Amino acid sequence: MHEVSLCQSTLEIIEQQVKQHDVNKVTGVWLEIGALSCVEESAFRFCFDIACRGTVAQGCQLHIIYHPAQAWCWDCSAIVEVSEHQSTCPTCQSLNLKIEGGDSLRLKELEVE
Repeated sequence: MHEVSLCQSTLEIIEQQVKQHDVNKVTGVWLEIGALSCVEESAFRFCFDIACRGTVAQGCQLHIIYHPAQAWCWDCSAIVEVSEHQSTCPTCQSLNLKIEGGDSLRLKELEVE
């Protein structure tokens, strides 16, 4: 369950930003998660809630934005969006795709008081 370590790392980044900007309370967190990141949303939400207890982010709203991956088709040279590793090219139905990105987790925005 890598969601636990992802939540801990996310909280570390939040705490760094809170200290840097002299913030008292975090009320909202927006995360951008790549479609190929293998993050289980329900497990992440559960772990995030636990990780935030006793911190300035306790009780904050977690907003998750999924970001599709892009791939280049070796057969028709199209650049396409994919949501899973075994996707086919929507243009030519080829499986010969070079997937680029889509496996990241990024802290996009914080709402603070």
